[in-house]
Formats: sequence, C-alpha cells, structure tokens
Amino acid sequence: MIKGYCDPKFQNVYDAFYNSIESGFETGAGLAIEHQGKIIINLWGGHQDFNKTKEWTEDTLVNVFSVTKGITATCISRLIDQGKLDPAEKVGYYWPEYSCNGKEDTKVSDLLCHRAAMFGFQGGIPQGSFQDWDKFVQHLQSQAPYRKPGISQGYHALTFGWLVGELIRRVDGRSVGQYFHEEIAAPLEIDFHIGLDEKEFARCADMLMMERDSIKLPGQFLRYVPNFFLPAKLQNFKEALISGDFQEAFQEREEDDANYVNSLDWRKAEIPSANGHGTAESLARLYGILSNGCTRDEISIMSEASLHQAITPHSSGPDSVLFGAPIKFGLGYELAQGIAVMGNIAPTFNNKMFGHAGVGGAVAFGDPDKGIGYGFTCNQQHSPNEMYRTSNLLTQELYSIIS
Repeated sequence: MIKGYCDPKFQNVYDAFYNSIESGFETGAGLAIEHQGKIIINLWGGHQDFNKTKEWTEDTLVNVFSVTKGITATCISRLIDQGKLDPAEKVGYYWPEYSCNGKEDTKVSDLLCHRAAMFGFQGGIPQGSFQDWDKFVQHLQSQAPYRKPGISQGYHALTFGWLVGELIRRVDGRSVGQYFHEEIAAPLEIDFHIGLDEKEFARCADMLMMERDSIKLPGQFLRYVPNFFLPAKLQNFKEALISGDFQEAFQEREEDDANYVNSLDWRKAEIPSANGHGTAESLARLYGILSNGCTRDEISIMSEASLHQAITPHSSGPDSVLFGAPIKFGLGYELAQGIAVMGNIAPTFNNKMFGHAGVGGAVAFGDPDKGIGYGFTCNQQHSPNEMYRTSNLLTQELYSIIS
C-alpha cells in the first residue's frame, strides 16, 4: 500500500504514515521531507478517489487549499527582495483603485498579515466562473472593509488570494500562477501549480470534502457564559464566535456543492489563497530550498535576509476569524503554532518554522534551524478537531529523531 523511499533512521515516521492509510483515516496521501538539502522521505499510498479505483502515485496532484498561501508568500518575498515591493508602503501606491471606502491607509503588510479587515466579500462571493479574475478583484477593490484596517487580525481565508495576487500583478504584470511558474517552479523543477492546465487533470486526486452542515464548530455554549467566568483566551474565543467573522471569511455560494473543488472551473482558476495543486515532494523541495540558504543549483529564490524578514512575526492575533487564536503571521507565512490551526504542529515546535496549513489537512513548512523542508498532502477532509491529526503525528515522530 505504501510506496517510495524512507531513510531507515526514520522508520517511526514511516510507521505513522503507514498507519494513517492502513487504518482508513486517510484515503490517499503523500509525504516528503528534505533534511539539509537531501530527501530523507518520499512516500505515497492509498487512493485518489472515493471508490478506491485509482492508486495514489508519486506524481499525484492534489488541491492543498491554504497551503497555497505559503507559495504566494514566497512570490511576494521574492518581489520584496528585488526591491519591487515595499511592505511598509500603502496598497494604493501600487493599486490606486484600492484606495477608497475606508481602505486608503491600508499597508501592504496589512494584506500579507491578515490585518486589512477584508476577510470576506461584502454581499457574498460573486457569482459565475472563478476564472474571471477581474470580477473578484473589482468587487474587493470597491467595497468597504469590515472594520478599520490595521487594528486587528482576521484570517483572509479566500480573499487573500485576489488581494495579494492583484498586488503581484500590479507590480510585476504577471498573474501569480504565471509568476510562480516562470520565476520559481520551472527553474527549480517544483511540481506545483496555481491554475491547473487541463492536461494535468488526469493525475489529480479528488478531494473528498465534508458537507458543511456536518461540520460542527466548537465552543458554541460559550456565547452564554459571562466574561467574568472566562480566562482571557476564552473571552477572545467568545468574542470571535459572536462576531460572525468566521462565517464571512468562509463564505460559500449556493450553487457550489462540496464537490465543486474537483470541478474544471475551480482547478483551472488562479486562486492564490486556496486552489494550488501539487505533490508532497514539490512542497518539501520548495521549503527545503528556503530552509537551506534559499538557493539551489545556483538559482536563488531570495536572499536569506529577505526570508528572515518574511518569517519574523508581524501579527500575532487574537484572530477574529479563527476564534481568537493567537496565530502568528509573517509576510504571508503562518508561523509557529499557526501552521496547524487546531493545535501545535508538534510538541517540539519552535518559532523558526514557517509555512501554511490547508483546510483539507495538507501542511507544508520549512525550518531553517534544522534545514528541513516538509510537505504532507492528502485528499480526505476531516472535522476541525482531527483536521491535522496525521501531520501532527508525522512531525512529532520527525522531531523526536531530529532533535
């Protein structure tokens, strides 16, 4: 059932991966880990589809949802490194139409750190094809923010893609998908795509999504508990719960069922916050490069100084969308506990880890202290309290060996 390579030293990681699929918890998955520039693990197993008729292969692509934000953040940091973008500058300097309706003082760093108060579409997500980039951008650039930008953190689950993606387009002229492919993916042989060509559909795994009505959010009873009974963290949780920001950030359209993320329209669109498709090995390779000097085969993604700036905490919650959680963000990257939203990525977690997690259970990160690049992909969505169970077990075993 499990194929690929695992350095014998990491047998416990192999066992955890094997058990996640053998038990049926994961339908199909891939795991790849680089350490100090070398692949130590590249495993895959299970199936690409609900009926288990197609085996997961080494080059199986899968939608990794918000793991895509880490890829977009890498593009942003490259532009900052090249002096084409200043995170301290106002968004309107690069994108004049954005400066209206209370957004005039929004800084680039506010977009990158989820502090722009633009975490949803006022009036709901626009109808029609997700491939119509301008429609989504024009909606966002003309609307008012949910509150004053810059004063609070609220996770921009979907809107991050168009906001940051349009910023890249204004600065560089290319879409995020084209920019990433030409500047990073193609030169460094990274099999990751934002906007998937139809010729690649044959190697795509189906995402097996839960029906939204079946996902129960935790802690609803706290709405009715007086604040003086609650510690500060639970007060933050309660305030975020009452605010309704989660519902705004994770809006859905009536015409889109749970299977929509497997549709031609979703796969072909460029949504730099949510629909990147890649392999586990591609993610491990990218973060492995970033965690080992940012250069490989004499090709540099950015300077180490620019990476350091990108993975320095610029915001640390409480996050009004993610129930008051103290999630840390750098310039687009999740940091520390934020990488796996529902809990620490591993008990030995350290503040140098940077990357992103996705709502389907995928996780990718780098660790410059250890020289690690990590990519875990899967196609079975789980309830919030178990969403990152497999990845957490894998990283726990990994860091018990690499101490």
